[in-house]
Amino acid sequence: MKCIWNFWGAIAFYTRIPIPGSWPLEFSGIARLAAWVGLLIGAILAVMNWGLWVVGMPNLTRSSVIVALWVGITGGLHLDGAMDTADGLSVTDGDRRLQVMSDSVTGAFGVMSGILILLLKTATLSSLEPHHLWIVLAIPAWARAGQLMAIWRYPYLKPTGKGAFHKAAIQSYQDVLPTVLMLITFSAVQWALNAQQGIQILSLTLGWGAIAWGTGWWFNRQLGGHTGDTYGAVVEWTEAWGLVWAILIESS
Repeated sequence: MKCIWNFWGAIAFYTRIPIPGSWPLEFSGIARLAAWVGLLIGAILAVMNWGLWVVGMPNLTRSSVIVALWVGITGGLHLDGAMDTADGLSVTDGDRRLQVMSDSVTGAFGVMSGILILLLKTATLSSLEPHHLWIVLAIPAWARAGQLMAIWRYPYLKPTGKGAFHKAAIQSYQDVLPTVLMLITFSAVQWALNAQQGIQILSLTLGWGAIAWGTGWWFNRQLGGHTGDTYGAVVEWTEAWGLVWAILIESS
């Protein structure tokens, strides 16, 4: 029963999907379920994307609506972190970076970062074949797997904060392995259903895994660790570059 309330707790934390306030939600270790929440988000986006395509909505308008829905489902939680991270990285003084990232006022670099992420997502979605539902389904899950890997692998830079309780709960590769196996299984099922596209599916899976891991590694290299903001940045940039990778593989 605890697992059920844990999952609903993960949905309540990571999304704006309404959850009854009377439910006894459990938030401990919810980062382990983040990729499953990503699959839920991806399923909503994929179905909506396909539906708007079926009714004939123009590609650019359709992709803009999907990206707006994407932000709405998460309440901009991860996008806000990506923007705060960009502001922090714009400061050359390493000692001030965390202070800048904690500031509620968004600076120029944060705004530019947010615009770039939204533009990349909109442009790539408008170029992606809408019937490839599994790509839109998979990318939010891989992005949150990247977040989970960053939580496990790298030190947390603050004594408190939204990300601190994630770090306290994720201490071993055993906390990460089920998520990775789930995503590999998901790709294997796609391969079984579309054997003629096996090489493409393998290339997408390897690329998404590398992007998910590499994004967390890059932010750690810049800051010497992670915060709740950089966890959000890992999600957003993995989603954006994951879509770019999908377009490259599709067009090759």
